[in-house]
Amino acid sequence: MKLSLSSFIYFNYPLDEAIRRTAAAGFEGIDIWGGRPHAYRNDLSEREILALRQLLQDQGLAVASFIPAQFRYPSSLCSPNETIRRDSVRYIQDSIETAAALGAPIVSVCPGHTLYGQSREDGMERLSESLWAITAFATRHTMRVAIEPADKYETDLLPTCADTLALVEKLGYENLGVLLDNGHAQVVGESSVHAVQLLGDRLFHVHIDDNNGLRDQHVVPGDGVFDFLPFVAALREAGYDGYLAAELGWDYTVDPDPAARLTCERMRRILSQN
Repeated sequence: MKLSLSSFIYFNYPLDEAIRRTAAAGFEGIDIWGGRPHAYRNDLSEREILALRQLLQDQGLAVASFIPAQFRYPSSLCSPNETIRRDSVRYIQDSIETAAALGAPIVSVCPGHTLYGQSREDGMERLSESLWAITAFATRHTMRVAIEPADKYETDLLPTCADTLALVEKLGYENLGVLLDNGHAQVVGESSVHAVQLLGDRLFHVHIDDNNGLRDQHVVPGDGVFDFLPFVAALREAGYDGYLAAELGWDYTVDPDPAARLTCERMRRILSQN
């Protein structure tokens, strides 16, 4: 397994500088955040994308995944407002095009949260319709789409990997899988070890972070209560050979370098013990 870092932690830096600093911190990959100022919807010209790809090559970094700006804003794939839902689908499709241009193999999507008065059944139906349009579009770019289950503050539709796998199997799209975030799993009370065993080849990508078990604080691994050793062991046992992508929170954005370096150092120690 290899280590990657979400560029979101470098929210106050341009993407090219985020790439340099991610490489300097010791990571092998970067998960490019699709919000501003990094890689939001059609912001990057073809020339800028080519320059970024050259920089990634020069820095020895692979693009592990592309993370469109989601979680309530600016997109909602389950919105009861069809204008919002259709625009959200187009936004993810635009993100897929950007991801492909940057060389990312995976785009992650958030299930979304229903609005007051909207039933869960309606939300799931609209989400399913959105996923059909997104996965069909993604096949044109040989892109995989990974749904990220999350806690109640971010979704009320797919809180667990088990819930998400059930939807993935029901929809039956070959390029649709699950993104396992150990922090979300811990908050909702789902065993990350069990989730790895359950998902099998539908485990497309992994986010790592730590928290206190009550809220997904996205703190540096080791600064919370999550036990990474059995989790990493389960990933190895399952044959997962993708990236462990550190997704650190807002509080680090003012001074991101120390948190990035510490995350890489601690995760390397954990990996060396398995």
